[in-house]
Amino acid sequence: MTVHPGLSNATLPLASSLLEQPVYDREKVKVGVVHFGPGAFHRAHQAYAFHRLLQQDLRFGVCAASLRSDDLRAALAPQDGLYVLAQRDAEARFLAIGSLVERLTAPREPDALRRRLAGAGVRVITSTVTEKGYCLKANGELDLGHPDIAADLKGDTTPRTLVGWLVQAYSDRRAAKLPAFLAAPCDNLSGNGDKLRGAVITFAAARDLDLSRWIEAEAAFANTMVDSITPATDDKLRALVEAECGLKDAWPVQREAFVQWVVQRTDAVEQPDWGAAGATLTSDVGAFERAKLRLLNGAHTAIAYLGLLAGYDTVSKAVADPNLRRFVEQMWSDEITPGLTAPPGLNLASYQSDLLRRFDNPVLSHHLSQIAWDGSQKIPVRLMSSIQDAAIAGRPFRRLALSVAAWMMFVTCRARSGEHIVDPLAATLEHVGNSGLQDASSLVAAFLSIDQVFPREIRSNPLISAALVAAFRRLSDQAPMAIASEL
Repeated sequence: MTVHPGLSNATLPLASSLLEQPVYDREKVKVGVVHFGPGAFHRAHQAYAFHRLLQQDLRFGVCAASLRSDDLRAALAPQDGLYVLAQRDAEARFLAIGSLVERLTAPREPDALRRRLAGAGVRVITSTVTEKGYCLKANGELDLGHPDIAADLKGDTTPRTLVGWLVQAYSDRRAAKLPAFLAAPCDNLSGNGDKLRGAVITFAAARDLDLSRWIEAEAAFANTMVDSITPATDDKLRALVEAECGLKDAWPVQREAFVQWVVQRTDAVEQPDWGAAGATLTSDVGAFERAKLRLLNGAHTAIAYLGLLAGYDTVSKAVADPNLRRFVEQMWSDEITPGLTAPPGLNLASYQSDLLRRFDNPVLSHHLSQIAWDGSQKIPVRLMSSIQDAAIAGRPFRRLALSVAAWMMFVTCRARSGEHIVDPLAATLEHVGNSGLQDASSLVAAFLSIDQVFPREIRSNPLISAALVAAFRRLSDQAPMAIASEL
């Protein structure tokens, strides 16, 4: 068996011809971006975009800042920050990404991260910390009672949260008379830049009113929308990368070839050339975002919970079931698309056809269990927003309701079997699932009482609650694909 060397700057010349290598001098790259949460999605998406940009502008290398885990730094340190991105469609493509020129772990190197954030060369902050990482309440405002936010407000330890770190960085830059950087969060939150701005200003006001006013006047926050299906890294991917590229990578990443990044126009100074990075600059991110959240992410969430209940494990296997495929198509056409306005350049019918082709990709093993994580954070923006719009407009929403009820059933089954639920509200969800309630009305009411997921206007809407009860009751009596075939 061939023993391949580990990936690094020194070993790149030994790679096979299949590995596309950086065409810029990494020694000359400067850090212009700090990214919080450099997991697989960031490295497959934004880091790739800045990798493209570095081909013509060496000022936008990335400092990858992990808020908790040291795994990324430990894995990539021996590799000089290099890793392989595998684009896995009909034709595979392997790229050595060189944009992560610095890797820091906040609890391990807080002073170094603080200095970097206060550096004159840093122009952009991006983040993929998942929806829960913004510490927001159901109404989108900062949760000042969140234990990590409360700890950060005391200010006597290293910040735990993205919001805490940003406020500290703005404070340092203000003291040094440096301009505020552009913050461009990249998580699946509707109006993510607006929400982060509100959270940062609220946090700052709780500590220093003058600082909050400075941030409000000087700092730009861009709404963004990101899209690319990115399954988790596994040993099969590691083996594939090593076999094809001739180098061993401790933490490669994979995604489909399709990648989209939509960024709001702002007046922030010294922004990157977003077009050169492959991003779309627009004044209406919201329209792109709503289409993606409701059509792509909403369908993904429905497929995940219904598919798992039906015994499927990946997206491609689940949508190969004709009942679930037809269910998704009809949910789009009857219940979601009527509530959307297409932005210029986006044809909603073509977009849905493209989504089905992406879901069908058998090369990517996109596990439903991965999509099912953190459901309490995803259900409100991916499904409930469409349900609210449909209820107000008098449109049907039976399929959307079944998708939400499938999450409730998924949680209940996991809780009663003793399986851990991966969710920031795991304790609350497990309590509801193990409450001993048997009838659908009582159990659905218990879920609806979780105000972090279901705000008052949803709980008090009798049409929505009745639809969820009816859907949950059907899932208790019938197989999910049988229900999908009848709707």
